[in-house]
Amino acid sequence: MIRINQPFLGKEEIDAAVEVLRSGILTDKSGMGPRVLEFERSFAKFVGAKHAVAVVNGTAALHASLLAADVGPGDEVILPSFTFVGAANAVVLTGATPVFVDIDKDTYCLRIESVEECASRKTKAIIPTDLYGLPCDISGIMNFSRGKDIAVIEDAAQAHGAQFDGKKIGSIADMTCFSFYAGKNITTGEGGMVTTNDDGYAQALRMIRSHGEQRPYWTVRAGHNYHMTEIAAAIGYAQLKKLPSFLEKRRKNAELTTEKLNMTGKLLLPKEPDGRRHSWYLYTVRLRGVNAAKRNKIVDKLWNKNIEAGVYYSSPVHSTPLYRDSNIARRGRLPETEKASRQVFSLPVHPRLGETEIEYVAETLRKTIA
Repeated sequence: MIRINQPFLGKEEIDAAVEVLRSGILTDKSGMGPRVLEFERSFAKFVGAKHAVAVVNGTAALHASLLAADVGPGDEVILPSFTFVGAANAVVLTGATPVFVDIDKDTYCLRIESVEECASRKTKAIIPTDLYGLPCDISGIMNFSRGKDIAVIEDAAQAHGAQFDGKKIGSIADMTCFSFYAGKNITTGEGGMVTTNDDGYAQALRMIRSHGEQRPYWTVRAGHNYHMTEIAAAIGYAQLKKLPSFLEKRRKNAELTTEKLNMTGKLLLPKEPDGRRHSWYLYTVRLRGVNAAKRNKIVDKLWNKNIEAGVYYSSPVHSTPLYRDSNIARRGRLPETEKASRQVFSLPVHPRLGETEIEYVAETLRKTIA
C-alpha cells in the first residue's frame, strides 16, 4: 500500500530517543528540559521567530495560543470550517464562539473577503489555516487585524517550512501553531509548537503549558499540563535537521505528479500563487463538476489499487453534529466550502516515495477517471 503520509525516521531519531532514556531525564516539571529547550531554540531559528514554545500536540498549541490572547466567553473567533476540527474545539474550550467563514476556491484557504463580512465588535481572534501546506494570505489577514485588537493565530499544522513572500511561516502571524503528529512533514509522534515574536505572548504560553505557574508552585493564572516530553523533543530536533531535504523531496514528487496529470482535463490540480511556497503536506486535486458519491467511488478504486488516497475534508466542521445541532457557533455563507467537501481528494507525495511510485499513482488515477 502506498500510504498517504508516512513517518521518515532513521538511526538519528532512534539514537536520540535512546540517549534520553539512558539519561534518566524523561521530562521536566516546568516543561523546559534540556532537549525541549534545544528543540525550541532550533525551531525558532529555522522559521525566523523570536520565540518557540513546545507543547504536547497541535491542538494544545491552538488552545494555549487562544488563552494567551485572552480569548474567552463573549468573544468570537473567525476560522474556516474546511479544516480539521481541532481549531474549532479549541475555541469552544475557551468559552468563545467559533465563526465559520468561506474559503478561496483555488487555494482552499480562508478568504479575506469572508473575514471582512463576518467580523464584528466581538471578534477577538482569527485562525487562518495553511491547508495542505499552502500558506494562506497571511499578509492580508494581518493587515485586516492591525489596529483592531484582533490576534492572528495561524494554524500551520500542515505547513512546516512553507513560505509567504520569502518569509517562513511561523515568523509573520502574532502566533503560529505547528503539529508534529506522526503523519506531518516532521514528527515527534505527538507534539506541537507555537512561534511568536511577542515577548508577552511567549511568557503567557510558557505559563499556560505549565499549570499557570510563573515559577515553581507560584500560580498566577489558570493553566494546563501541556509539556512536551524530552523524548519527543529529541526526536523533533533530529527531524528538524532533515526537514529541508524532506521538503525538497516533497516538492520534487509534487512537480512530477503535476507533470503526469497536467493533461487530464477532468482534474483541477493544486495551485501555488505568486509569493507563496507550498510545503506539499498533501497533493490535493479536485474533480470537476462531480458529487461526493462519484468522488468517493474514485477514491475507493485507488484504494483497491493499493493507493491510499484521502479525503480532507468530507464533512466540514460546521456540518458535524456538535456544530450543526447546537448554538455554540455561527457561520457566514459557505458555498466554496460545501463544493470543495464534495469534490477534493488528496494523493501521497511524501519523501519515502520514489519516482516509480509517483508515476504509478498518477497513471492509475488517469486510467480511473478516463
